[in-house]
Amino acid sequence: MTKQPLIILSGPTAVGKTALSIELAKRVNGAIISADSMQVYKYMDIGSAKIMPEEMDGVKHYLIDELEPSDEFNIVVFQQKAKAALKEIYANGQIPIVAGGTGFYIQALLYDIDFDNQDCDETFRAELEQIAKEQGNEVLHERLQAVDPVSAEKIHANNVKRVIRALEFYHLTGKPISEHNEAEQQKESPYNFAYFVLTDDRENLYKRIDKRVDIMLEQGLVKEVTKLKEMGYHRDMVSMQGLGYKEILDYLDGKCTLEEAVYILKRETRHFAKRQLTWFRREREVIWIDKEKYNYDEAAILEEMCRILDTKGIIKE
Repeated sequence: MTKQPLIILSGPTAVGKTALSIELAKRVNGAIISADSMQVYKYMDIGSAKIMPEEMDGVKHYLIDELEPSDEFNIVVFQQKAKAALKEIYANGQIPIVAGGTGFYIQALLYDIDFDNQDCDETFRAELEQIAKEQGNEVLHERLQAVDPVSAEKIHANNVKRVIRALEFYHLTGKPISEHNEAEQQKESPYNFAYFVLTDDRENLYKRIDKRVDIMLEQGLVKEVTKLKEMGYHRDMVSMQGLGYKEILDYLDGKCTLEEAVYILKRETRHFAKRQLTWFRREREVIWIDKEKYNYDEAAILEEMCRILDTKGIIKE
């Protein structure tokens, strides 16, 4: 059976994926599925650096502005929505381009990793949530370190939901979730794919990140977070824990000055970019596209990507 084509365009935050994905989509008759954990939410435009309709240049986008900020967006929801989008894109005779920086989401879709059959223990989960609230995230993370050091290394202590999920999996099965994920990741992809990771010189990337944060503030990030707060969205929601939102919330709640909030946001975004790159280095069959090697010439980068897609039989040039 012939595998269906799939293009992935990923890379660290602020590297320039959005503009390139649009050009690529126009070139190959593609439609874009966003692999971003924040752009899926309505009203969260500036802090998520969301692509605006006028920037889409007629290219159809999926998983943008589909959920309310009070909705939970996780790996299972992403998979379901992305698979529905794939179906529609193929039916339209187009090539899907998964664009975004959430490597875990991309991996789940690319290798069709199974998350649905994992049971849960509500009592145990509530217990862990209580521990996190009373004793702090680090205590929970140390527990994970003891039973599943591989997951502990991959999951940040502040990502309480994923720490709890990993501990819960171990509690229910007696096996580390990292082992389960490893087995799932050895699966062969059901797609004929090309997995591009756009990258840049670290110093340049960090400058881009700082500049992006400055632009967000100019565009009205504080106003955006204030409005979300007025609409009743609060820091306990997954959406409001996103980069750019939790820092400005701290400022609005009087926990720090705006200057401190901006400093923290820039620092955390740089750390996030570093973690993203670490993730992509671990992935199989990744094609690195280093912008510096192409002298930052977008047209040359696009040509090289199309050449590779042609070689793989994903497009016919």
